[in-house]
Amino acid sequence: MKIAIVCYPTFGGSGVVATELGVALAARGHEIHFITYKQPVRLELITRNIHFHEVSVPDYPLFHYQPYELALSSKLVDMVKLYKIDVLHVHYAIPHAYAGYMAKKMLAEENIHIPMVTTLHGTDITLVGSHPFYKPAVTFSINESDVVTSVSQSLKDDTLRLFDITNDIHVVPNFIDTTSHDNPYTDCQRDLMAKPEERIITHISNLRPVKRIKDVVRIFYKIQKKIPAKLLIVGEGPEREPAEKYCRNKGIENKVIFLGNSSEIHKILCFTDLFLLPSEKESFGLAALEAMVNGVPVISSNTGGLPEVNVDGVSGYLSEVGDVSGMAKKAISILESNETLKKFKKQSKEAAKKFDTQNIVPMYEEVYAKAIQYVS
Repeated sequence: MKIAIVCYPTFGGSGVVATELGVALAARGHEIHFITYKQPVRLELITRNIHFHEVSVPDYPLFHYQPYELALSSKLVDMVKLYKIDVLHVHYAIPHAYAGYMAKKMLAEENIHIPMVTTLHGTDITLVGSHPFYKPAVTFSINESDVVTSVSQSLKDDTLRLFDITNDIHVVPNFIDTTSHDNPYTDCQRDLMAKPEERIITHISNLRPVKRIKDVVRIFYKIQKKIPAKLLIVGEGPEREPAEKYCRNKGIENKVIFLGNSSEIHKILCFTDLFLLPSEKESFGLAALEAMVNGVPVISSNTGGLPEVNVDGVSGYLSEVGDVSGMAKKAISILESNETLKKFKKQSKEAAKKFDTQNIVPMYEEVYAKAIQYVS
């Protein structure tokens, strides 16, 4: 199949999943066309089966906000005709599904009927999409998609609760290539981050308020009182500065390392002992899965799709949102014993296999086939 993928090209989870999906599909023989405003950060190689098409938005003084949706829908029309695309897969309801619908209508005028699959990732539904200003457009875009998928049962339930949806929603979870993590790094350089007796705890996100970054630091503050430890915080966002201030106030600034955005996530996780994800909301919890596949147990909140990923008592532990003391106690119970930590590391890696690429990507191929049937 020739598949056009529309996504955000940034470090966010939806862009990562969309990029990894395209790479996996290309490896299975499909021709993939990424269409977005810059090359996705996880797209390291352009090959015969993988193409990138940049969406350029003209800068006209007339527009206060540049019309990206208009530029994207026009680009989709051109690419579908030029490369004879079989199916359009858009990630995020807005603006991508909305632009995809406009492209479908323009193409239909030329008797070209392109099916559109829309994948819901979370923020487009629970935060942005549920805003009264966007709600009608999101509802319309979902209902006008040929096939709709969500990355967790929790997100599907939220979508049906928040919107008047008449379309079916198929749950296709996020995935990870477990085979690429079979051979751990031999040059982790763990000693650059911590002393031999210190545990390394990591958090990775875009440091938005929904990730509860201050809770991450509060949990760590309680842990380091009991166990020698270092905290690595990977990512950039508005909560970094308040978290740094909290660390200074508590006198632990020399134990917390802010690494900023990084393309070496798996290398960082290879020497991590525990992952913290105390989010207010997670549609799936891709960061938790990436930790697990690297053999890192997870302490997380029990919100959204996290209980579908992080198996309580197996790959880590779940707690109520905001339960800093409970999360710290559970973290300590894993970290204080080498034998317990070793057991949880092994269990985490095993639990991640459920979401292996080979189990999930064929589900998307079935979705594409179904979408093509709808318009044929």
